[in-house]
Amino acid sequence: MVRDPLPPQAVAGGWALGMFVGCSIPFGLQLIVSIPLAMMMRVSKIGATLGTFITNPLTIFFIYPAQTWCVYNLLFGNREMGELPTEWTRETVMSLSGPVIISFFLGGILLGLVLSPITYFLVRHVVVKYRTRRQAQPSST
Repeated sequence: MVRDPLPPQAVAGGWALGMFVGCSIPFGLQLIVSIPLAMMMRVSKIGATLGTFITNPLTIFFIYPAQTWCVYNLLFGNREMGELPTEWTRETVMSLSGPVIISFFLGGILLGLVLSPITYFLVRHVVVKYRTRRQAQPSST
């Protein structure tokens, strides 16, 4: 992250983009979305790729049900949602009911809207601090 040659804003923008895509796009389709967007936005493709790893085979079992459940309860109240699947594949998501799918995507967008700015400012801060410290060191040539 700190050695990416792009300006700090572009590095941070790539990570924030990856974080947003990782939260809002189903697992397995994220790189197909994040890399072209990073190219169009001229931000770090490496950051956009690594940022999507917020959702990975270990975390989706916590993140996907939590984001779906929170938004479902906000939108649909106490209506019975049914059992959420334990395997989050594209086929599983497509077999869910309309309100659950809406809750899944809105929950991901909401989570992405919360985490992306935090990621942007945190990554930018780390990159700027690292580069400033690196420039202040006397060179050993």
